[in-house]
Amino acid sequence: MSIEKQTVFKGVATALITPFYKGEIDYEALQNLIEMQIDAGVGAILLAGTTGEAPTLSVRECADLVSFAARQIGGRLPLLAGCGSNSTSHACELAAAVAESGADALLAVTPYYNRTNDRGIVSHYHAIADATKKPLILYNVPARTGFSMTLPHYRELAKHPGIVAVKEASPDLLLLANLCSECSAELDVYTGNDHHTVSAMRLGAAGVISVYSNIAPRKMTEICRLCAAGDWKLAYARQKQILARMQALFWETNPIPVKHVMAAMGLCRAEYRLPLSAPMGDTARRLGELFDL
Repeated sequence: MSIEKQTVFKGVATALITPFYKGEIDYEALQNLIEMQIDAGVGAILLAGTTGEAPTLSVRECADLVSFAARQIGGRLPLLAGCGSNSTSHACELAAAVAESGADALLAVTPYYNRTNDRGIVSHYHAIADATKKPLILYNVPARTGFSMTLPHYRELAKHPGIVAVKEASPDLLLLANLCSECSAELDVYTGNDHHTVSAMRLGAAGVISVYSNIAPRKMTEICRLCAAGDWKLAYARQKQILARMQALFWETNPIPVKHVMAAMGLCRAEYRLPLSAPMGDTARRLGELFDL
């Protein structure tokens, strides 16, 4: 990372679920989840991301969620907040709201549905980065958005002083490798795929923005710590031990499985916002068997 830009975090950032109770955010459960993550030594917490059911949260709810978490965290680790939208003006509104509420950095997914072109994607991210003074992390997840960032996109966006990192959640490890090789002086790289954690860090990534760490943050922090120490053999072994569980959290649309498992563990209520709903019966049964619920 260049001297003009600062690293937001290293290791694990947990893409935290948003717990609900009777249709509202369950702040008591959220407080406990935050403390669980901090106790496990994660590098950062992300709120209002995909795993946090961000599309169902209002701007006011996102701001309140971040404000509560910022007070609870009290500077003990960085707080990231999602601000992605397929409307650039709405993304800028979200960015301003969560930045004012106490987010240390922002995460913005690529526009979805009304997919853009090369000029549009650069202009979209420049607008979000210019909407606040907070560092911005790009988020590429083509399986959800139908649009994939390319190396030329990253090269161009890396020039913006407010764009500091990438959450690369495509299945393309070659893209991640080239991104680490060519843009690491301007952009920190994080994988968004738990099962790519060790491979991504060996290629030069700074860590992972993780779903699995909702359930087992200590295991994810250990894997990243082993990677940082260069103990790749043991890191791969640790990841292999939990690989089946990592993959199970995507048997249905995230965060349906992870929230189901967490509810069975007593960490939250099994409450979703439509269009998400409880897992199908066979999924629930298989999750119960795999996680010993």
